[in-house]
Amino acid sequence: MKNSKAEKVYQKRLEKHHDELRWLYMELYDNSSMFAELCDNMKRFYTERNGDLKSSDAERECRPDWYRKNDLLGMMFYIDNFAENMKGVEDRLDYLEQCNVNYIHLMPFLDTPKGRSDGGYAVSDFRKVQEELGSMEDLEELTAACHKKGMHVCMDFVMNHTSEDHEWAKRARQGDGEYMSRYFFFADDTLPSRYEKTVPQVFPTTAPGNFTWLPDAGHYVMTTFYPYQWDLNYKNPRVFNEMMYNFLYLANRGIDIIRIDAVPYIWKELDTPCRNLPQVHTIVRMMRMIGEIVCPGILLLGEVVMEPEKVAPYFGTVEKAECHMLYNVTTMASTWHTVATRDVRLLKRQLDIVNSLPKDYVFLNYLRCHDDIGWGLDYDILKKEGMEERSHKQYLNDYFLGYAGGSNSRGELYNADPVTGDARFCGTTASMCGIEKAGAEENEDAMETAIQLDVMLHAYMFMQSGIPVLYSGDEIGQVNDYTYKENPDKAADSRYIHRGKMDWTLAERSSDADAVEGKLFGRLKLLGEIRKREKVFVSNAETWTVETGQRSVLGMARSFGEEMLIGLFNFSESGQTVRLPGMDGVYTDLVSGGKTDLAEVTMPAYGFYYLKAGK
Repeated sequence: MKNSKAEKVYQKRLEKHHDELRWLYMELYDNSSMFAELCDNMKRFYTERNGDLKSSDAERECRPDWYRKNDLLGMMFYIDNFAENMKGVEDRLDYLEQCNVNYIHLMPFLDTPKGRSDGGYAVSDFRKVQEELGSMEDLEELTAACHKKGMHVCMDFVMNHTSEDHEWAKRARQGDGEYMSRYFFFADDTLPSRYEKTVPQVFPTTAPGNFTWLPDAGHYVMTTFYPYQWDLNYKNPRVFNEMMYNFLYLANRGIDIIRIDAVPYIWKELDTPCRNLPQVHTIVRMMRMIGEIVCPGILLLGEVVMEPEKVAPYFGTVEKAECHMLYNVTTMASTWHTVATRDVRLLKRQLDIVNSLPKDYVFLNYLRCHDDIGWGLDYDILKKEGMEERSHKQYLNDYFLGYAGGSNSRGELYNADPVTGDARFCGTTASMCGIEKAGAEENEDAMETAIQLDVMLHAYMFMQSGIPVLYSGDEIGQVNDYTYKENPDKAADSRYIHRGKMDWTLAERSSDADAVEGKLFGRLKLLGEIRKREKVFVSNAETWTVETGQRSVLGMARSFGEEMLIGLFNFSESGQTVRLPGMDGVYTDLVSGGKTDLAEVTMPAYGFYYLKAGK
């Protein structure tokens, strides 16, 4: 690579970041030889990166805001559920194109132990694909095929822990001190007991505590999530270096977006909550710089499950950037709260907070994902409105179980704690909207109402600031899959209720305008086309909420240049009349093409409008 154009490109990127990277590394580890090794391996991974990926890197460097446009629509899925294996996904790319999807999130596919995988988040080998899904060569072929179609590929990078079946863990269990130092091992419970005083439990009912006793090793090991997931010790520079090599290896397989799993947990410190510590930001900042040196086309997506104002530090600053994108988790939970209460006030406040953040911040918005819904709402605000935390969580779970509030939802609880009354909820978007119940009862009127609610929620989600992401099957209204209970490896985890296999028989009805699947598919496809066509949907557009005068109707607005769009969304099963003083005038509904005067807008049950001014 000496004296070549590629050498000069690499050196220019390295020079931009070297001093800060070295300073942060030495601050954390004070180990110059390990830093030198890191630099040597960064250059090696750059050299090994293929020409197509380097060309893509160069293009994205010239357009650093490429992912902030209005043309990205994501879909997430488990490979086996969607298409059996990676070759199957490649065969289904035309279908994804029909969905207007150009960003696919492949749920965890790296090697994991059967029955102890936590849905793929217990990785035993970061450089091996699960055999039933394919191989690393298949992954490279899939990413290359996606790139030819203008699609971007996202994968999970599980940094916080490894499986107990990982080679490091096996050697640590055998008493090898070098590998024990890569985890948190303790000969007695003195220090684990101190940790437990300040560290919250993630799964208090299914996996209580943060440590696991290993009788064969005679030690405790830190296991924040499940006993078979051993937390990595990032105080050891060997851990950081090796995980960065794994990161770069996967990037070189053609991955465009690296989702960093459980970001806030990465750094552990005694007598702290072991969450969101300053060293976490140092690690993510170094990871961002390493990516910009070796593979600058890569985006970092942080999984940080907190309110947007608390999530914001994980974006870093303009000068010292960290993650490119983060999940909008609290808004998702607030959305379903709004469905259950028919009251948009909390959601409006939540959106106001997001809208007040810098426009460079890009959030991923979604209605459902692979995980449960936790009711992490702003209970200080709700309390002022007469809603106590425990009773309101109970109401929300009862509502979505179908027991309260005139609900038509169906689903199951996850990690229910009878002592605290806390629980999370599982179910597909369609089932939570009432499509499952209406289908079971063969009630056509109820089905139309459920479809309308489903589409309205997607229309609202598409209008949020950021990038919308669908969960596979939502585009055709797949309902809960209760067959997980027949699988002993899944029966204890109710999250599998909304992780069912893609039903391609139902997908064949997506073009049938009279079928439930076709009604949903066609309307969601239209929303995607509108979003891609209208410049007002770019991520850096000005966004704000609009007061509608109706507690069940959410008003949103977007403007970019001279264009402005008003969105109205009725979260009630009753018709509503909305008046927007000061916004009189005729607007065009982008969905129907009809004209509407904002002096008075009549909205049907679960209705919505995309109203564009001056057209």
